[in-house]
Amino acid sequence: MSAARRVLPGFGLSLGYTLFYLSVIVLIPLFAVFAKSATLTLTQFWEATTAPRVLASYRLTFGASLLAATINTVFGFLLAWALVRYRFPGKRIVDALVDLPFALPTAVAGIALATIYSPKGWVGALLAPYDIKIAYTPLGVLLALTFIGLPFVVRTVQPVLEDLETEIEEAATSLGAQRWQVFRKVLLPLLLPALLTGFALAFARAVGEYGSVIFIAGNIPLVSEITPLMIITKLEQYDYAGATAIAAVMLVVSFALLFLINNLQAWSARRIGRVG
Repeated sequence: MSAARRVLPGFGLSLGYTLFYLSVIVLIPLFAVFAKSATLTLTQFWEATTAPRVLASYRLTFGASLLAATINTVFGFLLAWALVRYRFPGKRIVDALVDLPFALPTAVAGIALATIYSPKGWVGALLAPYDIKIAYTPLGVLLALTFIGLPFVVRTVQPVLEDLETEIEEAATSLGAQRWQVFRKVLLPLLLPALLTGFALAFARAVGEYGSVIFIAGNIPLVSEITPLMIITKLEQYDYAGATAIAAVMLVVSFALLFLINNLQAWSARRIGRVG
């Protein structure tokens, strides 16, 4: 018998081009980061990556990114649910506004947020009498990261919701399940992989965000400095090895967190497959 024909011809050429493209765009730049940081001694590397300002930036960057991704997962799901399951006036406008953080330049978003939430801004002025400050605080960083990450969750969950048949919910209800039981035991397992994917995308975007954050953060040392700003500061000081050392730490931590999230997503998908 002759060998089965491949669905796509030129597999070897396609795979070779893919690996070459991936190497040039992703692997070589990442290797360069680690190679440049390797020029430092262990002591220098440790000092560059564990300075008090750098440690404070780690806590703010990763903490705010995780919290922003969590907030976006909850409210992004609710927004996607409303857009898919309900009809209301201005639905198309709301659906279009979801993509605004995609299209809006990050610097413009940062300036707009800083203007609105500064002590003299529209919202900041209303909160000032209650001694609530958003701009130039870690809360402002969280706000900016939540703003830029929301579309990732909505656009990831929305197609899955559209593909879910309402008959599944109706069948569970007819069997006596309450609304919370339908959501927890029927809908949530089916939506969990998409929610985890949206969470991972929102987190990854937030960790590397720079333009929309620096304007509203105020960049106060040990308070509202993010790690990407520390890298830029090192580059401005011509400390390229120090900048790549901090970048290497960010890469390792981000990869570890994303690896964990992807494993949870794969576990959830396998669990759904066994249940199905």
